[in-house]
Amino acid sequence: MANVEIDRVFALQQANVWKMKTSTAAERKARIIRLRDRLLAAGEEVAEALYKDMGRPKVEMPFDVQNSIDTANEAIEHLDEWMAPAPVRPNIQNPSVKAYVHYEARGTVLILGPWNFPFHLCVEPLISALAAGNSAVIKPASMAPATSAVLAKIVRDVFDESEVAVFEGSSDVANALLEKPFDHVFFTGSPKVGKIIMAAAAKNLTSVTLELGGKNPAIIDETADLDEAASGIVTSRVMNNGQTCLSIDYVLVPEARTKDLIDKMSSVIKDLTYTDGKFDSAKTGRFIDDRNFERVKGYVDDAVERGATIAFGGSSSPNELTMEPTILTEVPADAEIMQDEIFGPVTVVLPYSTVDDALATIQRHGKPLGSLVFSTDEAFVENFIQNTTSGGVSVNSWAGHYFDGSLPFGGVNGSGIGSYHSIYGFKAFSHERAVWQRGVTKVAA
Repeated sequence: MANVEIDRVFALQQANVWKMKTSTAAERKARIIRLRDRLLAAGEEVAEALYKDMGRPKVEMPFDVQNSIDTANEAIEHLDEWMAPAPVRPNIQNPSVKAYVHYEARGTVLILGPWNFPFHLCVEPLISALAAGNSAVIKPASMAPATSAVLAKIVRDVFDESEVAVFEGSSDVANALLEKPFDHVFFTGSPKVGKIIMAAAAKNLTSVTLELGGKNPAIIDETADLDEAASGIVTSRVMNNGQTCLSIDYVLVPEARTKDLIDKMSSVIKDLTYTDGKFDSAKTGRFIDDRNFERVKGYVDDAVERGATIAFGGSSSPNELTMEPTILTEVPADAEIMQDEIFGPVTVVLPYSTVDDALATIQRHGKPLGSLVFSTDEAFVENFIQNTTSGGVSVNSWAGHYFDGSLPFGGVNGSGIGSYHSIYGFKAFSHERAVWQRGVTKVAA
């Protein structure tokens, strides 16, 4: 039955491609405004769904919804300029020759969402796809069923299936969708699944945007404000119970500053997650499922068996799928936790004796999605940027390059392919079509 429905909806969207592609800025903005207005009333239902799926603390307007509203408002404000042809100076110096880039919709696109932020990491790319003039099919994460259901309801309230459709269900549904010759696939998730998506897309020569992850480092120097560093690092590991693609996996700190940093991180953890002197899991949320809880607990147990020390935290509840934010030190390089992305509330603190040693450690861990630097020394920051690689870098503020929204957000190689946010999202869902013309003039009406 699912395959029949997929065929039906795909055919509907294919038949609607040219209407969507040739839509004006005003028509595209009208679609986004309909969605934005529905989101303005969606705070409580999304908050309830996120609580059911991951124990996320309930708030009146979740970050996930507000971020989507902000994305919609920016697209509404700037779409005319994004759609405008971008003039290029031709090499042939002839006044009758003109060249420009025309932003053409890709067509029918597939958006595959993740379980850790199952709402806005579907809605944000959808807004970019609509701004670029595409129709879209969304496959939300089945591991977050309550949020998936709310997302599907919102989309069906706002859009005709020929514009946007949602298919819920297991990986079998995703696999069936990937068999269709979509014009672009946008995926957020793990590198392991990203490889599967890319291989499936290759069968139809479909372009992809892959938003993945990696072992994100933070580095601190002698000039850094340790209070600022502790706050940023801990926030990254407490938010969404550490199940965040930009969470800091490990921190490199000068040997002489290690104890001070751990003390300050411990204090921040207590401020953010304790009630009456005890860890309060209601302030952090829980793991999405047993498998992920056992995976992260296994990382901690393995590290301790290999000689690591739990400097703070360490308690957990398999029944509630919760874990106290934990700091590990003296972690050997061959520990499992130093091989894989943690995706849980655990941070490794690694002292370093020389900057070169610290940079060598970061270089050994591939190309993460984000890096974090705490320093007031311009030369130190520049040295870090030149001698490491990552999707983005934030200096003296965790995930500033994500939350600002004006910069391209994406990974590199193992942490992702392509980027989005703001105009970069519009471009991700557009084909930059080169136009060269000679001897074309306006005909008088």
